[in-house]
Amino acid sequence: MDTQPTPAAAPLANGKEAIIKVRDIVVGFGDRIILNHLDLDVYRGEILGFVGTSGGGKSVLTRTILGLVPKRSGMVEVFGENLDDLNESQRSAVERRWGVLFQQGALFSSLTVKQNIQFPLRENLKLSQRLMDDIAFAKIEMVGLKPDVAEKLPSELSGGMIKRAALARSLALDPEILFLDEPTSGLDPIGAGDFDELIRTLQQTLGLTVFMVTHDLDSLHSVCDRIAALAEGKVIAQGTIETMMQATHPWLRAYFHGSRARAVQRGRG
Repeated sequence: MDTQPTPAAAPLANGKEAIIKVRDIVVGFGDRIILNHLDLDVYRGEILGFVGTSGGGKSVLTRTILGLVPKRSGMVEVFGENLDDLNESQRSAVERRWGVLFQQGALFSSLTVKQNIQFPLRENLKLSQRLMDDIAFAKIEMVGLKPDVAEKLPSELSGGMIKRAALARSLALDPEILFLDEPTSGLDPIGAGDFDELIRTLQQTLGLTVFMVTHDLDSLHSVCDRIAALAEGKVIAQGTIETMMQATHPWLRAYFHGSRARAVQRGRG
């Protein structure tokens, strides 16, 4: 379900509110241009799957939006705010409204799961320890982990549990936007399917907007409302899975009609 627009909401485009707007973004490292005047909208309440060639800049775009990678030119607007125009306090206020799940989880190895979840609470809010404990256990339950996981270190968790614990941390501040970087990478097919179902359930229950970098064809088929494809530094196509299947670009045809794609389609048949 969709959340209500904020006072700083972006203008509607085709009846949809662009909660993230990326315009004319250029990002490069040395002489190599990774993102070349890229444009992209992410609409409120959708799960957008972002796909592209290996090493083509999918995660770079995520990190650029988050401010972790500098851009050479262009604009990133979130919640109707140009991030370049914000001071430190205003920027922090925007950042508290999004959560991030990095590919490897990026949990603090020396902290328990409960302490990892509480880290953003300590950094951004002044809460009692009891309330932080209550929030941590609520998030642990929300992502399908058992309460006893709270006192475990990341080294004591399986890969799937690490993903879920990191997801719980990303939800600690009740964000409106969730950034997922290859969330099913390293999971077996059953674990990946369960994680996809969890993401869809959370999106519908909490009214999240989800920006998901992925190469997982099952995820694209099962949970993504819309897909945007990156090649040669630009978004070359965007739309539903059906739109992607009909695209004529050589990379898109190879990706959505290759042997792996056919296996996925047979499995869903």
